[in-house]
This record gives sequence, structure tokens and C-alpha cells, in this order.
Amino acid sequence: MLNIMLRSAMAVLFAIGFTLSLTHVPQAGQLTQTVIDDGIVRTKSNYTFSETVDRLKQDIATKGIMFFTEIDQSKLASNANVALPPSTLLIFGNPPLGTQFITANPNAGLDWPVRLLVTEDSNGHVWTVYTDFQWIARRHGITTRDAQFRMASKVIDSITLSTTGRP
Repeated sequence: MLNIMLRSAMAVLFAIGFTLSLTHVPQAGQLTQTVIDDGIVRTKSNYTFSETVDRLKQDIATKGIMFFTEIDQSKLASNANVALPPSTLLIFGNPPLGTQFITANPNAGLDWPVRLLVTEDSNGHVWTVYTDFQWIARRHGITTRDAQFRMASKVIDSITLSTTGRP
């Protein structure tokens, strides 16, 4: 009985903790984002899945950022006979900026180059998803590259803004 009570209490605490760690940040004229305590940033797109991927790739190219690859996770899943809603991972970066993080801590190479996931949920909403750069800095204990992390954050915000239909 005590074991069941402990499990129930832990489940309630987890649910409360998760709810408190979820921050919804809608601001007039800005991105509709959800930031979760684990460093995940989700921005709702106002375009179809394929239009969102195309707009992101176009914006990355326009900014002169190096595009490395596109991984169609849904296609990979389908080839393995697994159903997966639309999901594509874009990998890109600016080596002069990104390598600043890796020189501060080689383990930061786990998070660079930038990974931007495009997903579609069961309601047909399309989302761009990435790891918050300040969270990455904390994760790797990088305290000497604040200006570079701020710059990277501005760039990724600008890229995801291209999918919201707002200037």
C-alpha cells in the first residue's frame, strides 16, 4: 500500500513539475514558442510541412549559412515499416561561430552544427524544434562565449521567424 501511495505521490509531483517547467511565450507580433525546461524550443509554423522546410532552407541559404544535410525521418521510418508523422531534421551552421563553442568545450560538438527539426503533430500543426543555445551553454559549462551564444540565438530566432509569416 505504501508503495502505491509513493508512486501516486511521485506521479502527481512529476505532473506538477512538468506543468511548471513548461512555459508558453506568445507575444503580439512575435513567435509563438513553447520552451520546456530541458532546453527544447518549439515554434509553430503558419505553413504546411513542405512549405516550412522550404522556407527554412531558403532563409538559411539567404543568410549565407552553410547547409549540411536534410534527413527525412518519416521516410526512414517508412522504409523500416514504421509509421511516423512528417519529421525532417535540418543540419546547418556557421563554422566560424559554431566552432567557438567547441573550442570552449569539445563536448559541445554534440550540439553543433545546429539541428532544426520540423514536425507535424496529429492536429496538422507544423512545428520547428531546436535546442535553446543558452541551455547548451549551461549543459557544457561554457561561460566564455556569451556574445557568440546571443548571436546564435538571434540567428535561429530569425530563421524560425521565416515560418511564422511575420516580418
